[in-house]
Amino acid sequence: MTIETAGLHYVGVKEIKGSLMIIENITDVGYDEVVEIIMADGSTRMGRVLDSAKNYAVVQIFGETEGMDTQKLSVRFTGTALETPVSTELLGRIFNGIGEPIDKGPKPMYEDKRDINGAPLNPAAREYPTDFIQTGISAIDGMNSLIRGQKLPIFSGAGLPHNRLAAQIARQATILGKEEEFALVFAAMGIKNEEARFFMGQFQETGALERSVVYLNLANDPTIERIITPRIALTAAEYLAYDQGMHILVILTDMANYAEALREISAAREEVPSRKGYPGYLYTDLATIYERAGRVKGLKGSITQMPVLTMQDDDITHPVPDLSGYITEGQIVFSRELDAKGVYPPINVLDSLSRLMQKGIGRGKTREDHKGVSDQLYLAYSEGVKARDLARIIGERGLSGRERRYLEFANEFEKKFVNQGFYENRSIERTLDIAWDLLSTFPTEELIRITEDLIKKYRGPERIRLEA
Repeated sequence: MTIETAGLHYVGVKEIKGSLMIIENITDVGYDEVVEIIMADGSTRMGRVLDSAKNYAVVQIFGETEGMDTQKLSVRFTGTALETPVSTELLGRIFNGIGEPIDKGPKPMYEDKRDINGAPLNPAAREYPTDFIQTGISAIDGMNSLIRGQKLPIFSGAGLPHNRLAAQIARQATILGKEEEFALVFAAMGIKNEEARFFMGQFQETGALERSVVYLNLANDPTIERIITPRIALTAAEYLAYDQGMHILVILTDMANYAEALREISAAREEVPSRKGYPGYLYTDLATIYERAGRVKGLKGSITQMPVLTMQDDDITHPVPDLSGYITEGQIVFSRELDAKGVYPPINVLDSLSRLMQKGIGRGKTREDHKGVSDQLYLAYSEGVKARDLARIIGERGLSGRERRYLEFANEFEKKFVNQGFYENRSIERTLDIAWDLLSTFPTEELIRITEDLIKKYRGPERIRLEA
């Protein structure tokens, strides 16, 4: 063993198991410490300490381990945690999953280096999210509004268009009525090359890349890097938000791939598995990512998260969506039935929820009728879905006149309100106007969730006279 000025240097490794390296007879090594692995040919790979004790350390290797000779390796412990460089020059750039530029541009000039695990944030310093973000998607803006500083995941399934929705939100998201700097941090974990080309094409064609920072971990990249990618992305987001005063929307896709990487590491370490083979600390680990969203008192910027995760077998009780739902403030849930009907985006508004919506809508934020209209749509659509289920048993002819009216409303609601074009960017005013057009099929006395003065103002006297 020799001591270098840059850290502790060891020759010889006991064992390499998958992406994990076990080193014995060492001292003064700390958890999460960065490791440089020097190959026999002089090339290097990076890693970090996953576990350390009195006489050994377990190192997570970033990259392929095939061909490594344990007797010819040397390992240098740097004495520092994994950091990523940050600056405003990150905007408009594309990086791989460990923060290296892959867009053929020059290396950005960096202003600082930050620990990828983020700085601890006192819960008392958090500010309650209350500002509406317009995504241009009626099923979200009208029924499950996204609020600045919120974490609102998208629960999807294999083959459903969650990537299209993520790209559309990234392209359209904006803050209403304020001239404030708004940017996107996009992190993809384990996506196919085809999906990566789709996202890059969308960002470049629409000019969204100019206000975006993109991190791509592809399906053929080392699985282990997927643990690092969201943390590097969120570190960049925190710098832009809290140091530069920008409002950042972070899209993370696909968190299911992240959880699979975590399960792989746990299995390699021979840890006792929990549900579905995931480690028992899955909840805590996911929280270290999701809880990095929010607003901080006294600081101008904010971080809003929209993680995307595909549910195995469309099972919302699967550990990853189940635990994500506990940590986040709601969820946007996709419906395979709506997708089969050709509805895009296939959002099931009845299963979806935004817990912070009520604080971010209404007079001065969206429109004074927003809450009442949303509540009335929920009521009417739920009645229509019940009528549809009943019609499958007894047939539409067996329905009462009221039930047929609600069934017709449910069909029109899906076709005209939920369904919209991939390039259709609806304002919140347009979304609410469509809602009023759909609700005009009901007599006034059935609009029990909306006050009489709002009905007169937004429904219009012409429709009221027609009813009479």
